[in-house]
Amino acid sequence: MPLNNSSRTGAPGVETIYAPQYLSTTLGMFILVFLVAFEAMAVTTVMPLVSEVLDGERLFALSFAAPMASGMLGMVAAGEITDRWGPKIPLFASVAVFLAGLLVCGTAGSMEILISGRILQGIGGGAITVAIYVLIARAYPGSLHAKIFALFATAWVLPALIGPWLAGLIATFIGWRWVFLGVMGLVALAFCAIIPALNRLPRESHSELGPVSWKRLLLAGLTGAAVIAMNLLGNSGGAWSLPALLAALLLALLTIRPLLPKGTFSVRRGLPATMSTRTLVAGAFFGVEVYLPYLLREDYHLSPDRAGLVLTASALSWSVGSWLQGKLGDKLSNSHSITLGALASTVAISTALLTAVYHPPVAVLICGWAVGGFGMGMIYPRQNVNMLKLSAEHEQGFNSSAMTLADSLGTAGATALGGVIFATAAAGWGFISVFSFCLALALVLIIVSPRTKPVARPAA
Repeated sequence: MPLNNSSRTGAPGVETIYAPQYLSTTLGMFILVFLVAFEAMAVTTVMPLVSEVLDGERLFALSFAAPMASGMLGMVAAGEITDRWGPKIPLFASVAVFLAGLLVCGTAGSMEILISGRILQGIGGGAITVAIYVLIARAYPGSLHAKIFALFATAWVLPALIGPWLAGLIATFIGWRWVFLGVMGLVALAFCAIIPALNRLPRESHSELGPVSWKRLLLAGLTGAAVIAMNLLGNSGGAWSLPALLAALLLALLTIRPLLPKGTFSVRRGLPATMSTRTLVAGAFFGVEVYLPYLLREDYHLSPDRAGLVLTASALSWSVGSWLQGKLGDKLSNSHSITLGALASTVAISTALLTAVYHPPVAVLICGWAVGGFGMGMIYPRQNVNMLKLSAEHEQGFNSSAMTLADSLGTAGATALGGVIFATAAAGWGFISVFSFCLALALVLIIVSPRTKPVARPAA
């Protein structure tokens, strides 16, 4: 497979993403990613109020599962289009769809209409992520990829710190509708900063790839439907939920397999193994994190604001880990950075498991989970960098969408399975059972992470 180590538009020798020719693109992408992340965090805060006002409590879970599922369709569609015509068309289209989703949500008169807006948000947000990955590959030299992905990590961390608080203020003093409507102008402004970089890209048309694959779009839709079923079943708690959940998971695995590089499930060395590590680390880390505030409330009787400190600590250390891997650049190989992140995540999950068993001081869990956040900062950007490095130009869209799909599958699958495990575990064993399951995923991650190294090629 050809390697893509350089950009067609990046100037050689430039080692900063803030150089004049990159500055507006860097800032525009940062703000755009920040706003997509802010919406995800803010909606979590205001959705209880929204569902009450719109009399839609029965659709509360669907309001979160629907955009996750529709995002998969957006990811695949953007991947199909970018490989054939470049990132310009899908970025214009995805931003427009995302803005339409915000408008529908902000003006919704019923919960059903709001969920339709959430579906549009999911499609647009998923497509934006994929198109931006490809834009990075085309507009920046390979030596800057680790740095730009480190910046994107900060764009996700900041909303985690201020998003819920800011959304609460907006909903209290202005109205919940402005959580959606208030960011529309900022999204448009951020996109305008990216347009010059898009216009500088040469026109391209890979006719040898043929038309957009409707089969892949259909498979993405089926995968999304399976993900919705997994989310709903994971919270049902019925005696039949585990068999039904396993059936939904099997459907998701069958439908997503053609949307991933060949060899992903068998952890073939190189690009397929990189995809596998994204699924494993997302499932292991987030499968535990969703239960940590619950653990601190149940076993330590902490208030929500104090229980949230464990998540704040990991978000801050995530930013530090991302900064460090970007600073190290080529001094630290992608494979070694992924392995270090896997080890740190395993330490964090082990700390959570020991906390559930022995109940040490809360500071132990906070410090341990901060180590995990640092590890995620080391592993996530380098998985993206490795993916672009191992992708031929006409595969960048497909592989970028595959990476985001692998992420979504890991998170949705582990949290859904964790919900059933927690609900069916014996009294007092819920947290221990879920954390043990996620620790097993983390140990598998350590084993397979060295396989992310590129396949050695014989000398010519």
